[in-house]
Amino acid sequence: MRTTLTIDDDIAVRIEDRRRRDGQSLKQVINRLLREGLRHDQRPLEARKYRTKTHKLHLRPGFDAARLNRLVDEIETDAHLEREARLRG
Repeated sequence: MRTTLTIDDDIAVRIEDRRRRDGQSLKQVINRLLREGLRHDQRPLEARKYRTKTHKLHLRPGFDAARLNRLVDEIETDAHLEREARLRG
């Protein structure tokens, strides 16, 4: 197949470098790069395993850890209200 391509300048420089380095024609280099890209596109991406580290909280007996989120929400709300009050001044 014969076609005309418009290649960005930065890509053209890299292709020309490969052409010189490998001693191949422009057609050979572009076909090889296209094959590699298309082959890579067909492979499924490998999923990386994700692990989290657990930490002991060393909470005192009777302490409800679930209430920590509520406490953080209350602190953030108070801070927001203080900022609003200062802006209204």
